[in-house]
Amino acid sequence: TSAAIAAETPAALAGVKSVSADEVKKMLDSGVPVIDTRVAAEYAEKTIKGALSVPYKEKSAKDPGFDPAQDQFDLGKLPANKGAPVVFFCNAGECWKSYKASVVALKAGYTKVNWFRGGFPEWTGKGLPTQ
Repeated sequence: TSAAIAAETPAALAGVKSVSADEVKKMLDSGVPVIDTRVAAEYAEKTIKGALSVPYKEKSAKDPGFDPAQDQFDLGKLPANKGAPVVFFCNAGECWKSYKASVVALKAGYTKVNWFRGGFPEWTGKGLPTQ
């Protein structure tokens, strides 16, 4: 296996629901917070319309066994109610930020974590609204 294949995020994440662009759109329309975990500059350039910026500052390995202690993620910007649904996304493929944010939120006690694995590329590919 090449490093490029290994760098792709896993297809699924235990305890977290993987969602499609259409599902994210429905959740967004119903008021569920959709969190852009990419760097602030990427968010400022273009993001999902209505998304919130909570950058996942990543220093850990791009690996399912990553050490969250090496990273920074402001859980204080997530809903106070840990039973409330939340969606995380980034740039898909080799972008691990939303995967890691999902793991960290799950470990922090959030019970309805949704991971939009296809991320921004899938969203724009479907011609869904951006800002």
